[in-house]
Amino acid sequence: MEQLPKTPAILVSSINMLLRDEEYDSLESLCYAFDRDPQELKDYLYEYGFVFSDEQLQFRPIGFDQ
Repeated sequence: MEQLPKTPAILVSSINMLLRDEEYDSLESLCYAFDRDPQELKDYLYEYGFVFSDEQLQFRPIGFDQ
């Protein structure tokens, strides 16, 4: 993958896949590889209903664990 997708749902899926398949060990290392700011990415996806879980190392829908 040369760059991260722009569509929120596809972006979440791609990030979660890259983290799950252990290509990157953290969101920060993934963002560094794609020249993205981790907090900006979190803020962007939060607007679309996703929050990052450090415990599960993936983006989840807001309120999923409640």
